[in-house]
Amino acid sequence: MLLIKDTDMTRTLSRLALGLSIALSGLGPMAMAQTTTTAPAADATAAPADPAAAAGVSLGVPDGMPSQAQAAVGAVYLAAKFDAWEQRCVKTADGADPCQLYQLLKDEAGNPTAEVSFFTLPDGSQAVLGATVLVPLETLLTANLKIAVDQNVALVYPYSYCTVSGCLAKTGFTADDLTSLKKGTNANVIIIPAAAPDKTVTVTISLKGFSAGYQAIKDAADKIKK
Repeated sequence: MLLIKDTDMTRTLSRLALGLSIALSGLGPMAMAQTTTTAPAADATAAPADPAAAAGVSLGVPDGMPSQAQAAVGAVYLAAKFDAWEQRCVKTADGADPCQLYQLLKDEAGNPTAEVSFFTLPDGSQAVLGATVLVPLETLLTANLKIAVDQNVALVYPYSYCTVSGCLAKTGFTADDLTSLKKGTNANVIIIPAAAPDKTVTVTISLKGFSAGYQAIKDAADKIKK
């Protein structure tokens, strides 16, 4: 059984602040690639589009995404698979396609339960890697989201908002966190049901193929910068 240790107060507040900064920066390249307007400064805290819709997926529903050659400009396509991960990109006219690293998370019975999508962040950001985590509705939002890589201390992040697809947390990972993800075997997402606040629900993120997948989305991001 995984032993989850809460961070001390300073570390927890730092994570909450980091999650908030990721939330205010939007969903990352996939969302930005499909947005044609920029919100004014006064609306900077407005909730961005549903990440499941932005990535063209829904929990438990076959996505039937096209390949890069089949995709029209502006469409999401499956670029590659890295064991447990999918590299999903948005087709652009110039070929500099923004990408995310995606995994559908299932419970012990094999039921689709959550989604995670990793994306790179601009140079100079507090975090080097961002992610969106979509969890079921009726999650206890005040309990925050926890992510623990193998036996490491759990990282704590705030939830941002909920849609018909689920509730969303936007997370940020430092360089040290990224190293842990690359070396890790699994990461556990810990959530608290609103109907049973004394219980925890844990779904596992397989980190098999993560290093190769991360390099693929980083290479795609570097191509955009050129």
